[in-house]
Amino acid sequence: MCERCPGPARSVTRRSLLAGLGAFLLPTATATAPDLQPHASYWYPADLLHWRPERDSDLPFNRSAVPLAPRFVPPPVNRTARSGQARVSALVSFAPTSGNPSQGSGTADFYALSHWAYLDELVFWGGSSGEGLILAPNAPVVDAAHRNGVPVLGTVFLPPVAYGGKLQWTRDLVQRDARGGFPVADQLIRVARTYGFDGWFLNAETGGGDARLGADMRDFVAHLHAHGKGLRVTWYDAMVTSGDVDWQNRLDDSNAAFFDAADTMFVNFGWNKDSLLSSARRATTMRRSPYELWAGVDVEANGWDTHVDWDAVVPSDRPHVASFGFYRPEWTWKSLPSGRRSPADFHARDDRFWSGASLDPSRPAAGPWRPPAASVADRSAVTALPFATTFNTGHGLGWYERGRRISDAPWNHLGLQDRLPGRRWVVRTDGARQRPDVVFDFADAWHGGSSLLVAGPLTGPATVGLYDVRLPVSAATVVELTHHSAEAVHVELAVTADRQTRFLPAGTLHGPGWHTTVLPLGALAGRTLDALGIRLTVPGRGGTVQWRLGRLAVRDAAAPAPARPRALHVVAARPDGSTAAALRLAWQAAPGPVRHYELRQALPGGGFRFLGGTCGHAYYVPALRRTAGEAATRIEVRAVDELYAASVPAHVTHRWPTSR
Repeated sequence: MCERCPGPARSVTRRSLLAGLGAFLLPTATATAPDLQPHASYWYPADLLHWRPERDSDLPFNRSAVPLAPRFVPPPVNRTARSGQARVSALVSFAPTSGNPSQGSGTADFYALSHWAYLDELVFWGGSSGEGLILAPNAPVVDAAHRNGVPVLGTVFLPPVAYGGKLQWTRDLVQRDARGGFPVADQLIRVARTYGFDGWFLNAETGGGDARLGADMRDFVAHLHAHGKGLRVTWYDAMVTSGDVDWQNRLDDSNAAFFDAADTMFVNFGWNKDSLLSSARRATTMRRSPYELWAGVDVEANGWDTHVDWDAVVPSDRPHVASFGFYRPEWTWKSLPSGRRSPADFHARDDRFWSGASLDPSRPAAGPWRPPAASVADRSAVTALPFATTFNTGHGLGWYERGRRISDAPWNHLGLQDRLPGRRWVVRTDGARQRPDVVFDFADAWHGGSSLLVAGPLTGPATVGLYDVRLPVSAATVVELTHHSAEAVHVELAVTADRQTRFLPAGTLHGPGWHTTVLPLGALAGRTLDALGIRLTVPGRGGTVQWRLGRLAVRDAAAPAPARPRALHVVAARPDGSTAAALRLAWQAAPGPVRHYELRQALPGGGFRFLGGTCGHAYYVPALRRTAGEAATRIEVRAVDELYAASVPAHVTHRWPTSR
């Protein structure tokens, strides 16, 4: 729990945990940001009226570049997960409201959310009375979510009076223009469309309003929903139609008008079995799905030790009653001791949160914590060729290119994250008594910051499920594996089509160095791939395995490298003495499909220093370092495609000041 938040001893029956935590969730940043550093955007309602895209100098750094991907529901991996019933929303605070960098930062200590397969909606949670109330998600979060088919919502937060809220802010939000419209709602629509995210989470917790204010808020929500076609609107169970705030912990007469005007409603945390059943009945009478109600589950303080009446939401012996919404699942990151917040430690805990203590969603362990994998069918966005992954999680302790470590600097940028396996981890050991561990590993990689590592005892063949897919196969389709193994291991590609799995030999590996194996799939031409996995066998009677997969790609005929970006230029520069400078760079998109762009600094005498990457067309370099007194530094930007082929670089030169 946040150090500045009120303590945990409070009722959730008639008041909100959001009210208790919200105003102090995101404390005001005290450090002064560099002049050129772009940040995620936030406003008060009245200030938002003056926002114009053409005057937003940070917009190029905050605009999402990845469209929302289609996805499908594969057959559930266990007997309890269900499709078409309960779904999951999550309210996540990735960073403070103010001072939140637009494009990642120079640390691996970051909530690199990757279990997108279970999410139906992500709320970029934030806002505070001392900083701003309307928070737009930054581009890396939106790009990562969209790549996996998950919509992202910004937040409108009107805090309780006890925590700095002012009723005037609510009135500013719902003010009408001369024609009776809602100019702030129109601006919210404009921001979402311009930035490229998917809607708004509305959290009105400032008490003291009257019925007129309640009616204005209802009409505001309806206007936002009607005029923002294609955008989502989620209402939080706080304000009621009387205009005051009274958390109902259910859908009833007091808040039904807001639910009717929105897409979904987040039900306050004090729900119980009876209130959810009555809410589901009420939703049905409104000709709405009960799964459009998110039953709030506050995991900020206790994570998987949180007491939850799961049978009230997702009973195992009858249809699910409602969906559920996690409040602050970044507990898996925040609750780690400061000395143990490594990427590996974080992902181990995050896998347990979403998959369960067994770390096998095909057989979730029984117990008080019911992970999403036990109830909710996962989804996949791997639906088209080419498809490739380097198992990059969006943060790392260094940066690798073609298996070579070219940077020792830690980093995070969620927009560079790959589509990662959705089921962590399904391992079939064919009768073996022990199964090896499967993890994302940060000590070696083929590209990015991490790779997939299978390590441990192996007394028989072990099949590791990786991806559920819908990929068409032609006579030219091949699968490429880039891998290596410290111990001798026989590798086979597990390919499933028409519910039949085939194992294609990929050779026996032993020794250092990455190897790329190309496996033709022409025998399956005309069919559709359903799943991809790996089967490993230790020669002889078994032993240990330490096999690493750095890249998996499925493609048809090899395509030419992408075209280079155009018109690369320095937008602004701020020197830091004579040996470093902060830069804003921009360029025009490369023609054709591009996954992302990577930037590097050319070094005197050859070699490069990795500067960063982005899916957009602008990038902020916080500290370009002068090398060996050089007069000018060359910066290169390369376009990278879905198969991780890089273009020839565009380049620009930054000239250093001359000494007098």
